[in-house]
Amino acid sequence: MVDGLVEPPSRYTELNMNQSEINLLYPHKPVKGQIALVTGANSGIGEGVARHLSAAGATVAINYVVNPDSAQAIADDITANGGTAMITQADVSSEADVIRMYSEVIGKFGALDILINNAGLQRDSAIEAMTLAQWNTVIGINLTGQFLCAREAVKQFDKQVDRRVSTANGKIVCMSSVHQIIPWAGHLNYASSKGGIKLMMESLAQEVAPRKIRVNGIGPGAIKTPINKSAWDTPEAESKLLELIPYGRVGIVDDIGQAAVWLSSDASDYLVGTTLFVDGGMTLYPGFSTNG
Repeated sequence: MVDGLVEPPSRYTELNMNQSEINLLYPHKPVKGQIALVTGANSGIGEGVARHLSAAGATVAINYVVNPDSAQAIADDITANGGTAMITQADVSSEADVIRMYSEVIGKFGALDILINNAGLQRDSAIEAMTLAQWNTVIGINLTGQFLCAREAVKQFDKQVDRRVSTANGKIVCMSSVHQIIPWAGHLNYASSKGGIKLMMESLAQEVAPRKIRVNGIGPGAIKTPINKSAWDTPEAESKLLELIPYGRVGIVDDIGQAAVWLSSDASDYLVGTTLFVDGGMTLYPGFSTNG
């Protein structure tokens, strides 16, 4: 107890759970028998989502750009814990790479039921110093990459309307950010890409819903991953970050993994074109809690 409050479960104070712990969360395997592709899945949020989907019963394709050893280690750990996984290399901003990746995944597993459009990065800069390369790299991977992967997923879903492993013919989850609605000075390219993801996701959801393809988004807030370690790995940094989070803790990868499983399962079957913000209340603009 601290000041009369119950301490949070220990798993929310750790960076992430291991595969055997994650497996215990899904005794009923809500996406059993389904094939999932997770882009940017060899670390961070993508890795967590891949692990949770496997625990929930899916066969998982782990996309990476560089560092195949880390991707293979995740796949091996999933397999060692009773799951099935493969790794597939592709730069999602490359049309040729994306088409080849889909060929590999479909060739290996024969179908696709879930796409987690997760791959993304930051190249931060003040506007006057931002180069065209920094702009194009972030837009190319974060936004164009999601378009290319979604396009190929829709093509595959349309080929397998008689597959019957889910109420929907296919599910796409677009990983966005709270910065699809919260401006972020010094991160113009990143915030622009996430704003673009919002309307891309919603427009795509509107277009393909009549074909029983569900498209939704996840908007993570502050999540403890290696890429943003400096923002939370000291008491001083974490305290500053918590000023933006009404719920009083920084998120972990497992928060996003569980949301991705739910959005991929029939439990969310009536959810179409919605962004699920997993942010501890960051989108409530806590600076205004005392009238601004």
